Amino acid sequence: MLILSLKEGHDGAVAAIEDGKLLFSLEAEKDSFLRYSNLTAEAFAVAADRLDKQPDVIAMSGWIKGTQATDQPSRAGYFGVGESAISDEAGRFFGKNVRVFSSTHERSHIMTSYGMSAFRRDQPFYSLVWEGNIGSFYRMDERGKVTHLKEVLNYPGNKYSYGFALADPKFSPHQEFVRFQDAGKQMALAGFAENRPATRAEREVIDFILGQKEVITGSLKDRMMDSPFHNIGVESDTYKSLAARLSNAIFDRFHAYAQQHLTEGLPLLISGGCGLNCEWNRRWRECGLFPAVFVPPCPNDSGSAIGTAIDAQHFYTGSADLDWDVYTGGEFVEDVEFDPQRYTVRPLSHGEVARYLRDGNIIGWARGRWEIGPRALGNRSILAAPFTEETTVRLNKIKQRESYRPIAPICLERDAGRWFGGGVPDPYMLYFSQVESGELRAVTHVDGTARTQTIDPTANPGMAGLLTAFGELTGFSVLCNTSLNYSGRGFINRTSDLIAYGELHGLDGYVVNDAFITPRN
Repeated sequence: MLILSLKEGHDGAVAAIEDGKLLFSLEAEKDSFLRYSNLTAEAFAVAADRLDKQPDVIAMSGWIKGTQATDQPSRAGYFGVGESAISDEAGRFFGKNVRVFSSTHERSHIMTSYGMSAFRRDQPFYSLVWEGNIGSFYRMDERGKVTHLKEVLNYPGNKYSYGFALADPKFSPHQEFVRFQDAGKQMALAGFAENRPATRAEREVIDFILGQKEVITGSLKDRMMDSPFHNIGVESDTYKSLAARLSNAIFDRFHAYAQQHLTEGLPLLISGGCGLNCEWNRRWRECGLFPAVFVPPCPNDSGSAIGTAIDAQHFYTGSADLDWDVYTGGEFVEDVEFDPQRYTVRPLSHGEVARYLRDGNIIGWARGRWEIGPRALGNRSILAAPFTEETTVRLNKIKQRESYRPIAPICLERDAGRWFGGGVPDPYMLYFSQVESGELRAVTHVDGTARTQTIDPTANPGMAGLLTAFGELTGFSVLCNTSLNYSGRGFINRTSDLIAYGELHGLDGYVVNDAFITPRN
């Protein structure tokens, strides 16, 4: 059975599963499209080119006809997990009879983590979906039937982001949405705060934000003009403390429910955009309530096309098992050649690239198919040596990011325990770990943590080869790893964009598939 799955709305994507194997997941923002793009004709055209036959099932992830989750539903719609949350009907696709399947956006998140986990599926699970609009726990039985347990907090992701909006003078109360990019910035800023209880003023604003029952929009800011945090500035110490307290308050609500009610000792599956919060993921893994925790590499809406495809497969076959690889995006497109008068191009040598990085150079690394989900996992990366704070400053300048944003390390899995504690293995860069070496200053956040990606040579032999060579030279099989993209756009995926980016922002060289390229002096 071949299933082609489409997710409209922000973080749009198209995915294909055939007989339990993920063939591809193509996210609309990749190839330098705007972040959080809706599903594009380009993504659909690339998907069509990838398929050598027509699908048996068209799976359409439920969404809304508007801008808010409470708007009129499209197909199965946004909310719901029971039998009414799934539809199946006969249809036509390019002249061929197909089944047209749809299930809700809520189910897409649940099924993403369910189908992508390596856990035995002949057992029950707990599931947590927390994203911009949904904040609920579920229980799944041995057959994959989903039961909603409790909405712990409505709009948890949007409420988390709103602390940033409240403090940021650049955020207008006339904006309809909170900004998608603010959550990651707030996670970084929370690391600057001291560990202490919330003050009365902090508790009041947190209780006000978390107590909102309506959709969170910019207009809430007009109702908070008397708050001491209103437009105080996101880099102020006062706001950084609020960011940490707000983060703790949201997590504590969910943890308190889990501690009281999720007492069967079942594994926990986590999905939704809040599944990208590395501190929360670390706390779930270390809280002792669950024997195991799984977060997929695409817990946000970028994984919803996969989740709906898994849901369709489960509906028609009874199986949610999925054979998948994180590197199932689009191939890098070599659409132009490097000018031989300006660049030296030679075969890739891991040792030569390692020496180049050791000597302080920063390169763009683009090999094979891009990684699914929003994190650069070693196929669309900017790489540098991890030893100096000056490297962090330069990388943030290249990325056009705020100075408070940390740079993540990439490390050989077998060596990670030497330098990072409490968070390894972590192949999808989803947990914080403590940095236990003073040498790794470029990848150590102000609170002593890092969002480490660990590399297994069987999963990414090319990156493992480079890390091994760098380790032989320096004693550290660790590099700085940040995503290869223009600010506000998805991964770069063609040579023309890569050259333009490198010349604009000052990259010192490139690896493109099996070639190493450096500028001529």
